[in-house]
Amino acid sequence: MTVPKGTAQTNAPEDPPKSDREWFLLGARAAISIPALILTAAFVGFAGLARETGLTLAETLLMTGFIWALPSIVVLTGALSSGMGLIPAAIAVALASVRLMPMTMALMPMVKIPGRTKNWHLLVASHFVAVTAWVFAMRNLPDLPREARLPFFTGFGASVTTFVFCMTGIAYLIVERMPDVVAGALVLLTPVYFLCSLWGAARLNVDKAAMVVGLALGPVFFLYLPGLDLLWTGLIGGTVAYLGMRVLRGGLS
Repeated sequence: MTVPKGTAQTNAPEDPPKSDREWFLLGARAAISIPALILTAAFVGFAGLARETGLTLAETLLMTGFIWALPSIVVLTGALSSGMGLIPAAIAVALASVRLMPMTMALMPMVKIPGRTKNWHLLVASHFVAVTAWVFAMRNLPDLPREARLPFFTGFGASVTTFVFCMTGIAYLIVERMPDVVAGALVLLTPVYFLCSLWGAARLNVDKAAMVVGLALGPVFFLYLPGLDLLWTGLIGGTVAYLGMRVLRGGLS
């Protein structure tokens, strides 16, 4: 029986845990990591944006806790600040969040035990699926016993979410004392980290090829298809990378 690499490995006891509770606690301990701190810093920047937009503390915390994915939160904040209607704002958030669907579909079979795992367990775990937790899971969960994956991931996700939730509230109260440049830099810290993490977690050449194509197409779609740029970048970038790798391998006639 093995323990996950990286952060989780440094926190693992000599004897692997036996119960779900012990795996949950081990996942919570693994949340004490640089990725979690970077994500927290980005949400501190969002707290400043929320306050400047006119959102109340309660609204800011509700968005943090229930939406969770930072890009979607920023999209909703921008929609509210521009006076966009409820339906267009909901569509914009849905388009910003559609990237999470394939990530969830890839992760849930990894943590599910057929005949044992309940659907509500998977629903709870799926709430924590965002880039930080997903990259961590894809790098570490394959090295764990199947019965340990769900409690370990839930412990990690719940701890990160709770900590970020609390720090966002604190930041909202004190962010007015923070220079604008610092608050903006904290928001930009997250996409830089996401890019580096996804590249490091890519196990196949096609994944890296998709990222390269996406980086090239992203600015183009941002200029000509604003609002749908992420959707089209992911769709076309991934398709081009996949077909290109098939051609190189001689898989297409």
